[in-house]
Amino acid sequence: MSILKEALESGKFGVTAEMAPPKGYDFSEQMEAAELLNGKVHGVNVTDMQSASLKASSLGLCIKLKQAGIEPILQMTGRDRNRMAIMGDILSAAAFGIDTMLALTGDHPVVGDCGESKPVYDLDSVGILKMLTKMEQTNCDCGGNEIAGGAPKFYKGASVTPVYDPIELQINKLRQKVENGAMYIQTQGIFDLDVFKRFLEKVDAAGIKTHIMAGIIPLKAAGMARYMNENVPGIAVPQDMIDRLAAAAAEGKAVHRRDDGLRHRLQPGEHRVAARGKAPALRGGEARHLRNIRARDKGAPRTRDDNGAHCVVRLGAGDNGVQLVKHGAAKRIERLLPVDRHQRRIAAQLITHISHNLFLLLSALLRRI
Repeated sequence: MSILKEALESGKFGVTAEMAPPKGYDFSEQMEAAELLNGKVHGVNVTDMQSASLKASSLGLCIKLKQAGIEPILQMTGRDRNRMAIMGDILSAAAFGIDTMLALTGDHPVVGDCGESKPVYDLDSVGILKMLTKMEQTNCDCGGNEIAGGAPKFYKGASVTPVYDPIELQINKLRQKVENGAMYIQTQGIFDLDVFKRFLEKVDAAGIKTHIMAGIIPLKAAGMARYMNENVPGIAVPQDMIDRLAAAAAEGKAVHRRDDGLRHRLQPGEHRVAARGKAPALRGGEARHLRNIRARDKGAPRTRDDNGAHCVVRLGAGDNGVQLVKHGAAKRIERLLPVDRHQRRIAAQLITHISHNLFLLLSALLRRI
């Protein structure tokens, strides 16, 4: 049984962390960092080519973690695989005892470091969840063929962006994810408790019942916060928080004082967010998700959570809730996008959102002919 599922459904305070595979094939530094988390978290998310940047696969590092006795959470995007490839990786994960996963749509390759790569997007995050839920219910693969030995069971999750505007789109997408099998939700990094509370109120008002894990990104410097605001979708660090980080760094002459700026200058409720599950009000707490650990960031600060988990922090990014461009259209669009990385990301999301809606409209019209 999934360790995270057991923790959340038994009412324990759930804690997960996140790390990225290397841009290479040597997992030694990731495994060294993972040992710091062993026994202190209920799962370690392994990102799937986060921000469309080429790295070793999520499945590969998940297998290494599982073999080391550390509970992995397999992230799976629809950007690079069609439904056959997704199901093949899921069956392979089950063969190694991996039983927890997180479904994501994935950032478009145009914002990554391998721009010539063509996106797939056969399925978005909702489609992945729907396919896996049907697999579990029917014991059949995506083609309707019976799976030898029966279908594996996964504790399936998804992500949400509480600062998305208009938030109603995220609430609607969240409902679809839960209805199609998501049993837990991890948010993007939370830096504004009031925004998060309003989001939770809207979730309750919509009657959506699920476990919501608040994403936490400990900040080591004002520059890191500014970079995330400019480059990472779904992240919004308030300016007053950035100003206080900058002031703390200016005051401290020693490196450790600068690294500890957030802890010294921000109130506990601002850098530690307790999440909740099914209760209608925010309470302290049911679950949190530490985003995102990178072993090779040797200069990054070490942090400790209430359970003693040390982590090395890097940026977090995930499902932006937008189904992106299909195949060849992406290449033609790339030439029209701005040079600035942040503007390119926004333009790609807007263009692909429109193109996907047109794709659905054309598909519906063709079915009527």
